Order: sequence, then structure tokens, then C-alpha cells
Amino acid sequence: MTARSATAVLAGLDGVRDDLESFYRDLHQHPELSHQETKTAAKVADRLQTAGFHVTTGVGGTGVVGILANGDGPRVLLRADMDALPVREATGLDYASEATSTDADGNTVPVMHACGHDVHVACLATAAALLAAGKDQWSGTLIALFQPAEEVANGARGMVEGGLQDLVGPVDVALGQHVLPMPSGSVGTRVGPVLSAADSLRVTVHGRGAHGSMPQAAIDPVVLAAMIVIRLQTIVSREIAPTQPAVLTVGSIHAGTKSNVIGDSAVIDLNVRTYDEQVRSQVLEAIERIVRAECVASGSPKEPDFERYDEFPVTTNDQAVTERTAAAFTDFFGDAAGELPLQTASEDFSDIPNAFGVPYSYWGIGGIDPDTYAAAERAGRVSSDIPVNHSPYFAPVIQPTLDVGTQALVVAALAQLGSGA
Repeated sequence: MTARSATAVLAGLDGVRDDLESFYRDLHQHPELSHQETKTAAKVADRLQTAGFHVTTGVGGTGVVGILANGDGPRVLLRADMDALPVREATGLDYASEATSTDADGNTVPVMHACGHDVHVACLATAAALLAAGKDQWSGTLIALFQPAEEVANGARGMVEGGLQDLVGPVDVALGQHVLPMPSGSVGTRVGPVLSAADSLRVTVHGRGAHGSMPQAAIDPVVLAAMIVIRLQTIVSREIAPTQPAVLTVGSIHAGTKSNVIGDSAVIDLNVRTYDEQVRSQVLEAIERIVRAECVASGSPKEPDFERYDEFPVTTNDQAVTERTAAAFTDFFGDAAGELPLQTASEDFSDIPNAFGVPYSYWGIGGIDPDTYAAAERAGRVSSDIPVNHSPYFAPVIQPTLDVGTQALVVAALAQLGSGA
């Protein structure tokens, strides 16, 4: 890619900016939960068809794939995720979501694009249209993939299992991005691990119920669960090398129904984040070892139950692809491009390139008003004053976030595609 070709393709951005912003507001006001992204998918499919892509819908449920062949050259896949979260929006924006929906358990819940997937969808739809309009600047095949259910960690797998590889054919490289709590206008990536693997576990331990006044008749699952939680804190601090980042969080404990009743079980929900498969296995094995040992120590009447869910793979950027992408970002964005810090968040994006056996790169764009971010940074209050993804207050500023997100996708795609006629 030359800077000239990116400039030529992106010359059309001025003419579609109003539509880009309007589409984003529409997406933000009408979020849809994981596996329910039917209206979003229909809007995306319509835009891709208008741009000249061959479009397939219903891939892995609600996934959409658009393919645009433009002569010989690399086959480049660009991906955006579409789903929202069960969060009640508190941003106060005039285009804030007031949507509700029924979740997988049958509960009525508020719905919000609290993770910025509306940014991802709007930017990829616009980037795809700009690249289609500028076909004389590149050669190869462009694949625009809109994925459902990233938030529950099975949308990418669902598309793969739904025949994605047969539908798409060969892929040479895959690219993706995420809006993050960084200053809007900035873009950054890094070689190697960039997002952590994530594993959620639900552990049920068993005791023996009794009256609260007669603890001698019980095997108290609350005490058992408390001892497990304490011992789990030693895995990262005492079993994992300090040079290997890892996080273990106990997010929920449920036991009992009344203050004077000792129940017969306790449920512990915990989450693990790691960047290395060996460390990942070590932490998960240590959790099971400690839980089983504490159950024996407490005289638990039966073995504990383990359930793993919401499993995200580690996202590890390919060196060659990422260096090529980073160089293109520097050429186009100048000082606004830099290195992305290691992120503890997780994604299922890499399930797609991993299924194709191809390299990939994944980067971040900023979504926070630069002046607001700078003020928080000067005050040493970034962690407390800047809303992060999944917060009810997370609201990327429209510009320059949407421009940069669109530009980054175009620039990165052109860095991998062949040259134009």
C-alpha cells in the first residue's frame, strides 16, 4: 500500500460522514443482545449489497459475510462484532438506548452498546463501501465479516461451525479492531499477545445443612467457600512467575437462604485471565486442586462440580502482519499512531483466523474526548474518571472516533491487499 492509495480511497469519507454518524446513532439507539442481532444484521447486509458485495446472512445464527472479488491478490478478512450488553445506559446522550429485551434465561433486561460494538459495525460498513468505491486502488478479495455474540464468547465459533470456511474459501490474513478508553484520534497495536485469554468457571461445593444454632450438625459450605477464596489468591501470587501476567477474580458467591439456616451447597463464580497457554493450564489446574483439597479438609460429603463457560482465546498478533499494519498507521496517522498497551480484556476474534490457519492483527482505537482524558491524566484520575467498556457511562465521542475507526480499517486492509491497476 502507498499513502497515496489510502488517501484516494478515503477521499470519499467526507461525502459519507453524515451517513456514518447517522448509522452509528441508529445502532446505538437500537442495540441487540448476543444471538439476537437480527435488525443489525439486516441493516449491515443491505449496506454491503448496495456497495456491490456478494452477501450471505444467517451465518452461525445472525452473522453476515460480504465478499468483494477484485482481481488477483491477497484475500483479506475484516471483522466487526455486533452484539450489545444487558446494561442500563446512564450516559444522558440524546441518542441513548432505552431498549429492553428478553435474555437467554427469559428475564427482561435493559440493553446498551456499552462495549462500542456499534462503533465497530458503523466503521466496517463504511470502510467496506469506501474500499468498494475505490477498487482501482487495490487488487485481491475483501471479506467483510460481521460477527454475532462476541460478549458470550461463542459467536466466532458459531460462524466457523456454521460453514464459514466453505462459504469464504481461502483467507490470507484477518484484521480487527476495538474502541477503547484511550484518547479519541489515537490508534495503537502491538506484536504478540495483545488481549488475554479468559475462562469463567462455576464451582459448586457441597456441605451438609443444619440449623444455624447447631453448627456441629453441619458441614458449612459458606466456610468451605471462604477458605477456597482465600487459597485461590495464592495461585497468581505464589505459583505463577512475576514475569507472567495473570488475573484471578472471584466475582460471585451464593449460598444459603436465611441467617439462621446453614445451607448444603455454595456456588462460586470466578474468572481467569492469562496470556500464555501453559500459564492458562497451570492456573486452571491449580484452581481444581485447591477446590478439591479444601473440600476434603472440610469433610465435604461429595465431590465438587466444575462448569467452564465464556471461554475466550488469547489474541496474539502476528509479527509480520502487525509490523506492516503499524507502519501503515504511522504513515497515515503520524504521531497519533503508537503501541497499544497489553490489554486484560478478552475477545473471540482469533477463533476465526485460527480456524483458517492464517495470521492476524488486532488493534485499538481511542474513544474518549482528548481534553477529558488529558484532564483526568493530569489529575491522576484516569481509572476513576474515564468510563471503561461495559460501564453504563461508556460513550465514545462520535468524532474523531468514527473517522479514525473507518480510516484504520481502510489503511490496514490496503496494507495487506495488492496494488491497484
